[in-house]
Amino acid sequence: MTTGTGDAPQPSSSADSPGDLPDDLPPAPGPSPARTSRRAAIRPGRLGVGIISAGRVGAVLGSALMAVDHQVVGVHAVSEASRDRAELLLPGVPVLDVDQVVDRAELVLLAVPDDALSPLVTGLADLGRWQPGQIVVHTSGRYGVGVLEPARRCGAIPLALHPAMTFGGWSADTARLAGCPMAVTAPAAVLPIAQALAVELGGEPFVLEEEARPAYHAALAHGANHLVVLVDQAVRALAAAGVAEGAATVRPLLVAALERALSEGLSGLSGPVSRGDAGTVAGHLEALGALRDGQGHRLDDVVSSYRHLAEAAVQRCQEEHRLTDVQAQRLREVLSPDS
Repeated sequence: MTTGTGDAPQPSSSADSPGDLPDDLPPAPGPSPARTSRRAAIRPGRLGVGIISAGRVGAVLGSALMAVDHQVVGVHAVSEASRDRAELLLPGVPVLDVDQVVDRAELVLLAVPDDALSPLVTGLADLGRWQPGQIVVHTSGRYGVGVLEPARRCGAIPLALHPAMTFGGWSADTARLAGCPMAVTAPAAVLPIAQALAVELGGEPFVLEEEARPAYHAALAHGANHLVVLVDQAVRALAAAGVAEGAATVRPLLVAALERALSEGLSGLSGPVSRGDAGTVAGHLEALGALRDGQGHRLDDVVSSYRHLAEAAVQRCQEEHRLTDVQAQRLREVLSPDS
């Protein structure tokens, strides 16, 4: 599950930077002559795009926009990994300071960690960098357009666009954007711009209200991020049990389980909890508790996850009348840490 995963940039403040402005400078009245000249050289209807930063998300989305003839006019990249990624996915695009990227761009794509987003937007507003008519879009799943309010007050057009997929920062990610659901949030008057941008990226836009974004993001993180932890725990438990090729062993089962969960919901659940088989569940806990990894450490996190997820499964199965009250109570007894 993906949010912006780039570097955490800050607007430049050194006196010798061409992108610096004093804190009290008012917003520019309109596009600079340099930007207007650059726009004239770009195909009509295409935009000059600035990317902040060249993390796993920003570089891939920038590459996708280049593929539909937008011109990426600058990218910010701090770490060596980001610079390598920019060179690979955004060939020929100059690596610039944040201020310079914003000054050159008609559309600024902010793909940064969630906690860096608000300080970045506010800092650029304090420097007078945002310009009227400039499109500012962030890729955070957590935030809507409220976090872009400092830019909006400067006359910029605020958009929030979140692709519901994970990014590795590879060229293959660009192809995976095809048909990807993208949550868009924007003021009603400019919502079509956000939707059109999602379509140009290859995605399927859907409108998400501002207040729904935190819960939306939490749901995606719970499903995607915690799935990775769960799979890692299963593979570690298999290794401790002496199964050398744990990932290969569990892959067919996990793929089938995920497909059933997505198509059938809870009806796709199988296993001892769904059958009310408390004895098997008790045996699982005993076996997991006895495991040791290669360093002789207990797999306490695996046991804890098993208990909590099994308890959640009992609750849902009882609600869906797949378990009787007696079966559910017996399962809860064996799942209790005090049992």
